[in-house]
Amino acid sequence: MAQVSTATDERPTQRVLPVTGRKFFLLFLFLLSYLAMYPYMGNTGVRYYVFRLVSAALTLMCVYAVSFRKGLIFVALTLAVPSIVSHAIVFRPSLVPTSVFTVIFGFAFDVFTIVVIFRRVFVREKPEAETIFGAVCIYLLIGFSFARLYAILAIIQPHAFYLDPAVNLHPVPVGFDFIFFSFGSMTTAGAAGIAAASPQVRAVSMIESVLAVLYIAVMIARLMGAYRPNHNGSGESS
Repeated sequence: MAQVSTATDERPTQRVLPVTGRKFFLLFLFLLSYLAMYPYMGNTGVRYYVFRLVSAALTLMCVYAVSFRKGLIFVALTLAVPSIVSHAIVFRPSLVPTSVFTVIFGFAFDVFTIVVIFRRVFVREKPEAETIFGAVCIYLLIGFSFARLYAILAIIQPHAFYLDPAVNLHPVPVGFDFIFFSFGSMTTAGAAGIAAASPQVRAVSMIESVLAVLYIAVMIARLMGAYRPNHNGSGESS
């Protein structure tokens, strides 16, 4: 009887683990899809509302990815409510009075998600496929969080960015411009057609570049350090 009860207790665990064990992989797919779909978002119509649903789903996926304890779930849900609104906002100066607080809450939610995943990923002794996906998710979330920070700076300073009229068809930066500038700063490749016109934006851009380089260095060192004992062990055995 004890063996039967043990088998029945293990069955639910086996059903849950294949899903919960791929949290970071699913979040990676959502982040990549969000980044790919953003340029095709319209200001009105079906595409705009579909993108709003995708944005809300991405926020809920972030909540699911950090749901390791009840306390984390409570904080994540508290920050997720305004973040769902901010994910669906197209950042423009005309939306300053209504969007500034939701953008700030969205930035706080992104930072909270990064910290939780970082602690979860780098606490493991041996990196796995899920660990690598978690590290990549952190990298993508850093890019999105700094994009929100640039949007906040653009709200405070309307002329914080300069758009080259020869490259851009719109005179003021929109949501994807901030994302493009953010990932351009992270990769130190630059963002053609958009430049930082204020010292504050230039300072934040330099900080983002330094943090991105340091993060990649730390991540590579972490992976190399985790795999090094295995190589030593194989060398001693041979």
